Amino acid sequence: MSILHETYTLHNGITIPKIGFGTAPLKGDEAYQTVSHAIKAGYRHIDTAAIYGNEEDVGRAVRDSGVSREALFITSKLDASIKSYDEAIDAFHESLKRLGMEYLDLYLIHAPWPWNEKFSNHFAGNVQAFKALEKLYEQGLVKAIGVSNFDPDDIRNIIDHCSMVPHVNQIKYHIGHPQKATRALCERHSILLEAYSPLGRGEVLSDGRVLAIAKKHGISAAQLCIRYVLEKNALPLPRSSKPAHIKANAEVDFTLPDADIRALDMLDIHSIEFGTPKKP
Repeated sequence: MSILHETYTLHNGITIPKIGFGTAPLKGDEAYQTVSHAIKAGYRHIDTAAIYGNEEDVGRAVRDSGVSREALFITSKLDASIKSYDEAIDAFHESLKRLGMEYLDLYLIHAPWPWNEKFSNHFAGNVQAFKALEKLYEQGLVKAIGVSNFDPDDIRNIIDHCSMVPHVNQIKYHIGHPQKATRALCERHSILLEAYSPLGRGEVLSDGRVLAIAKKHGISAAQLCIRYVLEKNALPLPRSSKPAHIKANAEVDFTLPDADIRALDMLDIHSIEFGTPKKP
């Protein structure tokens, strides 16, 4: 069975495909064509967000794919600037309208702070936004809820002041960027870690140590990066607009020796920081 048909189980019992397809920063016809290629290649987990500006294109590709909505897992995200209950409810329904869907499989708070106010404290607003997600979950409009770019303090704030523990935390996670504290907290609370930028925005692909291990196993550096995330029981969200790469990124039905995983664990590789940032 292809890895594209394998799933993780969230702590509410909902299953989620082990590999997702990221769609940022694709827009317009490129987004439509790329998502169409991904679904044709066998991807069943598509990740978008309000801020990407491509929800309409993603929704159209899903409808035109010939694959039933129930067979797909669709994620979108609340704009990070929204930190109130009512605005979060309204934004969710606007996303549904743009996607042309009646429900979402997963909905996330995109970040703990507005993008132009990184590191600012919005604990109270995040609680209000997450309570809105809880309401949507109770109404059956979304099957799972979570957060993105949340560090341990941000997650603990939600757990301490809300009724539900997030099902997912989507963060920038790749070889050389271990996110140890966040991973440990998520594991402690059975929060699935999703990894955006599993290729390290391309930086990991040119690292000689990564290339040497990939060559030894006769795989590409991208395949090594994606498999590494899976070996860590996290969910990679690779993205490419090239059909050949879309297909190859899912050809990771192999395992890595423990020695190679340990060697990769030791690496420190920096990549562009416009998602999960490095604190000053």
